[in-house]
This record gives sequence, structure tokens and C-alpha cells, in this order.
Amino acid sequence: MLTFADRLNAQVADSAIGRWFRLEGSGHAREREGSRFMTDVRAGITTWAAMAYIISVNASIVSDSGGTCVCEAANNCVTDAAYLQCIQEVKQDLITSTAAMSALASILMGALANLPVGMAPGMGLNAYFTYSVVGYHGSGFITYREALAAVFLEGWIFFILSLLGLRQWLARIMPQSLVLAVGAGIGLYIAFIGLTSGGLNVIGGDTTNLVGLGGCLESDWLEGLPYFCGSQVLRSPTTWLGIFTGGILTILLMLYRVKGSLLIGIFITSIISWPRNTSVTYFPHNEAGDQLFDFFKQVVTWHPLQHIGNALDYNYGKGKVWYALITFLYVDILDTTGTLYSMVKFAGLRDPVTLDFENSTIAYCVDAFSISMGALAGTSPVTAFIESATGIAEGGKTGITAVVTGLLFFLSVFFAPIFASIPPWATGGALVVVGSLMIRNVRDINWDYVGDAVPAFLTILFIPLSYNIAYGVIVGVFSYVIINGFVWIVSKISNNAIMPPNYDASEPWVVPPGGIVPAWLNVLFRRNTRIIEESPSEYPFQVRQRHSNISVDTTSQENPLTPRKSGFKFTSEK
Repeated sequence: MLTFADRLNAQVADSAIGRWFRLEGSGHAREREGSRFMTDVRAGITTWAAMAYIISVNASIVSDSGGTCVCEAANNCVTDAAYLQCIQEVKQDLITSTAAMSALASILMGALANLPVGMAPGMGLNAYFTYSVVGYHGSGFITYREALAAVFLEGWIFFILSLLGLRQWLARIMPQSLVLAVGAGIGLYIAFIGLTSGGLNVIGGDTTNLVGLGGCLESDWLEGLPYFCGSQVLRSPTTWLGIFTGGILTILLMLYRVKGSLLIGIFITSIISWPRNTSVTYFPHNEAGDQLFDFFKQVVTWHPLQHIGNALDYNYGKGKVWYALITFLYVDILDTTGTLYSMVKFAGLRDPVTLDFENSTIAYCVDAFSISMGALAGTSPVTAFIESATGIAEGGKTGITAVVTGLLFFLSVFFAPIFASIPPWATGGALVVVGSLMIRNVRDINWDYVGDAVPAFLTILFIPLSYNIAYGVIVGVFSYVIINGFVWIVSKISNNAIMPPNYDASEPWVVPPGGIVPAWLNVLFRRNTRIIEESPSEYPFQVRQRHSNISVDTTSQENPLTPRKSGFKFTSEK
């Protein structure tokens, strides 16, 4: 018996929407087998539930940069009430911009590229933007406004690279072990942030060992050293609340495959933290707590951007801005590009020979455009999200999945007071869990050959220890080139007589077939060539036929004194 869902799937498939998204039964020449409208809608809701944590987490991380707030006190204004209040307002702005940019990017990715991939400001990229470039409370080498300008220009550079096919090609020629190692290193980096003061506060500072156990009460901090515990570690009630409800509960929900486990863990922890008369409250009875609670009580509101909208400082004459721009470029090439390729591969949409995928140029252009628009909205680079795998696992195969995800993010814009009132210990557990999901890339790294294993290991190690993704990438690439370059030179000099004993176990580095030119340029070139070949001409053309290594020229009878247009046509023997 046909159900309502079956009839609706058939009606949508037979419509213009079905043909645009290439649903099964639409009659499109490249319809996607097994794709259903209702299945994609459910997959889009699942993707949003898995991604929605980014609204609060991204705001929490990027607000650590201080945004447009100016710090003039010592110790990075950690105890400056006026500065902290400004940061709270920046965080509220970032709630709006994160939800809005996630909505825009996801809808564009689904509607134009027809991919079931959700988009949002990326984890890892936001940490690099905040802690490595702008610095905690603006202590980095460029300001927040200058960093946004770097991201804005980076997006347009990416747009050009994507149109020309260079971005896709660069991603395809990277050694696979290094690509996987970058993702794993970012996972450790994110988990470390979730364990420190930006999350659970389990890890704090130590005057001897640099890091140690944290989680002490503010009264037990070392004088002048916030989050450095002199004694009484792991005594903070909020730390244990985050561990059990934001961490362990989330993991148990994931264990039983409960949809939206991350979001459930975050909201349960937050709900417990919202009552004011508890030891774990996020709204203490002081001036800052009163202001937070007043905003929280609005529940549904439109919060316009007050501090971060169009806050760019186009100071491109400053050398460090270009340093940030270049590092954003190659970090994005490795991170964003790698994530998008992983998602389309998981969805079964990647060509196993060329390693490219359908509408790749459009997808990368959407990503690049979203990066620049995100900078105007005051947030870090936008990227494809690994949580899209949850929707793909639910059966999402077309861009309808991403469109539904984007529409739900749009609705989230109006619930800014709720998302702005999520405490850091509620998101810390989610960061650790996401890090654990990203570290699983190490399973596919080639550990059997030292020339592949050591560069990958150094990449994974340096990203969290240097607190900088770019440094980890640099170490990995340079060590790979030096080690494997030496082996290649010695093999050439010795005519392959001197080779590592287990060289056969190495990961082959090849340039994937398919060329560097994107599909749209190939189509345009073939169309122009066909027009030239089929257009009538009053002058004869010389036709050259190629047969193996022999060329045979045939020329029409003509008056040698008659002027002739130059031209030729190559034909190949089948």
C-alpha cells in the first residue's frame, strides 16, 4: 500500500524541483539512485541537529579573541568587568552571524551544487583564527578587524582558484597521509580547547610543567595567574557538571545512536546551569550575571550585529596581514577542501579515478563566497562540516538535505538569547567528542612506511602542542619533502640500486588523472571548437590527419595567389 510519503516523493520527483535535484524518478539523465524527497528532508533535520552546537561553540571560541573590544589593562583584561561585558555583547553578535552564515552557506551549497553537505564556520579554523592569529583577548600579531580583512580577501582568492580549477587540483595532489594527519591534529587541538578554560576547565596552567590539572575555584587561582590552580584541583562544580552531562551523557547517547546527541548534551547541561540560585549557575547575582539573565529572558528576539558587522580593517599594507592571509589560504586548502572531499566520498559522489566529484567547481565557489560573506558578518572562515556525515548516513543524497539544514539555521537566528546563554562547560564535552571523531583519520594513515608515518605523526603532534594548525602543516610538509625527496634523489643517482628495503610499502604519490582544467572550461573550449569547425568558410582549411607517428597532409586545390585564413583541425584515428 502506498503511503503519504510515497505519494509525496513521487510528486516531488516528477516536478521541476525533482529534476533540479536529480531525485530518483525525475527522469534526469543523471538522477541519483535511491534519492527520495522525504528521506533528504529527514537527513537535513538530522544534519542540523548534529551541527547546531556550532552556533554556541563558534561564538564562544571567536569571542575569546575579544572581537572589536579594546583591552588596555594587564593580564589580557581577564578581570576587567567592562571589557568582559563588551565580549559578552560580541558573543551575542556572533550567535546571530554564525546562524545566519550557516543558513546562507548551506542553502547555497544545496541549491547550486546539489550536495548533501552542511556549511558553517569551521571548527579548527575558528580556533586558528582566534588563538593563533588574533590571540586571546587580542594578544596576537594582528587585530580582529585586520584578520577579518584577511579572511575576506582569502575568500575571493579562493573563488578565483576554484574557477580555474587550481584549488581542486592542489587538494588532489597532496599526499593522502598528510591530509588525514591534518584532520587528526585538528581533532586533538579542538579536544584540548574543550578541556581547558574555554570548555570544561579540566586542564589548567602550571608554572613548572606549563599545563596541569585545573578545575579549581576562582579563589584558589594563583595570584595574577587566572586558571593556574595552586591547590584544590577539580573542585569546581561546573567542571563536574560538564564532564557528566556534557561529556559522558553525550557519549552514551551516541553509543545508542540517538539523533542530535551533541545538541542534547549541550542543552541538558545548559538547562541545569540556568537557574540562578545554584552552585553551577551561569547567571550569578552580580552585574554581569544580571545583564546575561536579562538578555536570556527575551527567549525569541532579533539581535542585530552591534560590534562585528562590516568591521573589516583593510590594512593590506601591513606585512603580518599578508602572513595571516597566506596561512589562512593553505590551512583552508587542507582543512576545508579535505573535509568536503571526505563528505562527498562518504555520500558516494566522488569519481574513484579522477578523485573529483560532480559540481566541484560550483561547490568550491560557494564555499569561497561564503568565506568572504562570513568575514563581513564578523566570523571565521566557513567550511563543510564533518557532521554532514550524520545526514548522509540517514540517506541524504541531494542538495535538499543541505537546503533543509540551512532553513533550520535561519530559524535559529531568532533564538539568539537561548544560544548566547549556553555556558562554556556545556560545550566543552562536545568539543572533546568532535575531536575524538576527527582523530579516527589516523586509521587510514600509512604507518607501514617511515617516510609517510613520521611526517604524518609530526603534523598530528605539532598542531595541538604549538597551538597552531599552520605550524603543524608546515612541519608535516617540510619533513615529507625532505625525507622522500632524499630517497628520490638517491634512487635516481644510483639508478634504483639504493632503495629503502620496504619502499614497496610506501604510499604512492601520483597526480590524479582528469587534468587541472575545470569541467566548465573544458565544455566551453569544446563548444567554441565545435563552432569553429562547423562554421562555413569561403576559404579552404588544411586538414591534418594523424596516424601513429605519420602525418598525412591533404590540401584542397586552390589558387596560390588567393589569400587564405589560417586554420587546422586535428582528427584522431579511432
